Amino acid sequence: MSDDAAALPSRLPLDWIAASLRRERTRAGLSLSELAKRAGIAKSTLSQLEAAGGNPSMETIWALAVALGVPFSALVEPPVSSVQVIRAGEGPQVTSERASFVGTLLAACPPGARRDIYRMRAEPGPARESDPHIPGTVEHLVVSTGRMKAGPRGESVELGPGDYMAYRGDVPHTYEALEPGTTFVLIMQHV
Repeated sequence: MSDDAAALPSRLPLDWIAASLRRERTRAGLSLSELAKRAGIAKSTLSQLEAAGGNPSMETIWALAVALGVPFSALVEPPVSSVQVIRAGEGPQVTSERASFVGTLLAACPPGARRDIYRMRAEPGPARESDPHIPGTVEHLVVSTGRMKAGPRGESVELGPGDYMAYRGDVPHTYEALEPGTTFVLIMQHV
């Protein structure tokens, strides 16, 4: 990632993640050590994140969300006003460390609802390998531009603009851009 990309205001403010991690860890009654162990990350990494330090990857945040039994959005959602507009190219972004893959949270689950909506951008290269999300998760995907392969590992399907796909998100799954500038909308439904 370039220095320019790291300085973009649409990057996730670390204080959002820190406050959310502390809130969810306390709610779950877990120590730093126990949560780090369940998420498969170093205790020092978790401590640094809760102190609003570090540069967490998508994989680290997903691992923490799964270990806490909460949707990914619970750890990255910004404070919400009564009217929210996210312009194209803006919004809290999280990048993958293993693929050219960027997710932008568009709408988190309000209380009582169980879905999150993301605008995603991916470039050709290594596929984004996703570990299973919390049990009962279903992903709904609509391709906006480009072409991609997505779905549960071993069952991925090639998709083009306008194509829709739904699949279990609580099993290992992948996303792979086949053309530059591939974008799609991803709705994560937590049942």
